[in-house]
Amino acid sequence: MKSLFCCPLCREPLEREETRWFCPQRHSFDRAAAGYVHLLPANQKHSKAPGDDRAMVAARSAFLDRGYYQPLREALCQAVLSCLDSPRSPTLLDSGCGEGYYTAGLHQALVQAGHQPRTAGVDLSKAALRRAAKRLPQGEFAVASVYHLPIAGKSADVLTDIFSPLAADEFARVLRPGGLFCYAVPSARHLWQMKEVLYPNPYENPVRQEHYPGLVWIDVKEIRYTVKFGSNADIMALFHMTPYAWKTPKEGISRLEHLDCLTCEVGFDLHLYRRM
Repeated sequence: MKSLFCCPLCREPLEREETRWFCPQRHSFDRAAAGYVHLLPANQKHSKAPGDDRAMVAARSAFLDRGYYQPLREALCQAVLSCLDSPRSPTLLDSGCGEGYYTAGLHQALVQAGHQPRTAGVDLSKAALRRAAKRLPQGEFAVASVYHLPIAGKSADVLTDIFSPLAADEFARVLRPGGLFCYAVPSARHLWQMKEVLYPNPYENPVRQEHYPGLVWIDVKEIRYTVKFGSNADIMALFHMTPYAWKTPKEGISRLEHLDCLTCEVGFDLHLYRRM
């Protein structure tokens, strides 16, 4: 069976067997028992275990499964269904898919709308991909860099990037003409009350509409709501999902660790682009 992925070494199409993927040049890649394939060449691997570790992934997965970010997933599904102009069997690629929360949600929404999507996701974290493959067994998932996607050019109808690194040139390469790019970023006051706990002088996130070569901006969906996080476990799981985990003074983290609940503004901007 032909894979959505291509060989990361020679760019030839990959064929899928039960336990391996292989290309015409005889490059072969084993399928992990958890359901994903490793397509990250050694020269693109910058650490022994790249991506989020098992504990981080488990905390984030539990947080997402409680529905805190469900409005964003629903907005993503609605945006894709309203903007999709491809055949009934669209190819979906989730760049930086993590544990597959948004990947699986979008795939299921397309199926419910009568489409027959082919869905793939890439991430650096093996721990995350184990969960993604379990969430969506009919999808294809690979350890790979978003800057070197193992996908043929002009092959994706929809590409999503939900809080993952942006590789605009690579995204434009793999999207077909007319294809849809969905890019979620935090709004200006996203998690403002958390930032007030962490920092003495918090500042709003910069918000701007960006232009990328080969992509035409068509719309932005603004998602705004308030959430009460009712346990310290959820508060800390959220904290470790943000960039604040890498740059917050110990005093701020200590204040957060002593909270049992936190009512917080949540906001996302979902930017939609069309491939020229």
